[in-house]
Amino acid sequence: MSAPLRILGIETSCDETAASVVLREKDGSGRILGDVVLSQLEEHSAYGGVVPEIAARAHVEALDTLIEEALLRAGVKLDDIDAIAATSGPGLIGGLIVGLMTGKAIARATGKPLYAVNHLEGHALTARLTDGLIFPYLMLLVSGGHTQLILVKGVGDYERWGTTIDDALGEAFDKTAKLLGLPYPGGPAVEHMARTGDPKRFDFPRPLVGDARLDFSFSGLKTAVRQAAQSLEPVTEQDIADICASFQRAISRTLKDRVGRGLKRFKAEFATVEQSALVVAGGVAANQELRATLQELCDRNGFRFVAPPLQLCTDNAAMIAWAGAERLAAGLAADGLDVAPRSRWPLDSQAQALIGSGKRGAKA
Repeated sequence: MSAPLRILGIETSCDETAASVVLREKDGSGRILGDVVLSQLEEHSAYGGVVPEIAARAHVEALDTLIEEALLRAGVKLDDIDAIAATSGPGLIGGLIVGLMTGKAIARATGKPLYAVNHLEGHALTARLTDGLIFPYLMLLVSGGHTQLILVKGVGDYERWGTTIDDALGEAFDKTAKLLGLPYPGGPAVEHMARTGDPKRFDFPRPLVGDARLDFSFSGLKTAVRQAAQSLEPVTEQDIADICASFQRAISRTLKDRVGRGLKRFKAEFATVEQSALVVAGGVAANQELRATLQELCDRNGFRFVAPPLQLCTDNAAMIAWAGAERLAAGLAADGLDVAPRSRWPLDSQAQALIGSGKRGAKA
């Protein structure tokens, strides 16, 4: 790479519309030049979750303006951009179509290369933008749609060590919140209530704790929460706080076991790595108790713990732009304008899909 790279990123995989311009220097360091995220929280809150058609329409209405704003904040024009990076999956197909088609149109009009980015790769590589991590490192991805433990070996080179066999962790938080009558989004609401609750009042299960494999399961925990709430009806505000605190404690203890086993495996397989690191990514990474649990776990096992800034844990276009910059710098080929969006797109294409007991079937 003979010159710095400026990449325009577009993110529309779910309920945030985002655009960003990121700079990647010749030495591999990076900087966000302009970043804009428009949340659709108000549009979806009345429904208790994301409505795909509403999300797609909102992306159409806002995306052009957000791209202009990102370029303006970055102090650059489209002619100054080296490539376009747009999320191509996984996610809600309507939103993906909006973002990817916009990226294609800009690439076609400007003659710039297009990189159709895996949203999960954006999360996986963010720590290299924010903290300059070198490969390999371990990533815990915890979001509304994914709970995975992934070995990040290089750009485009990932190995899935564990995944959920039913609900994703963010999904479990949202469903617990809805069950208890808490507002959407559920994760922050549960965390807020847990601060005034007794985490030892309910002895909720810790799924797969002690299991040699590194997979996750949260449907049984969610069922136990429902049963506890039903046994107390009508529940008081203190009951809800105690349930939330106990639920969060069970999650922390589960992650402590699951991720702890992953850290030991990493040490065994990469004994010569000078500084082992665990990265946490995804929306649930904003939860402060879970961050504290992972920090303590890393300290005890000699790992560096990396948690990107909160605004880069949730969906954003800076991580998409950075993933495009990393792929361009690594010499990976750009995508053709016939590239199609994918609602499911596992990072590790060789990993076998798992079938859980939930209704959603195969997990990426």
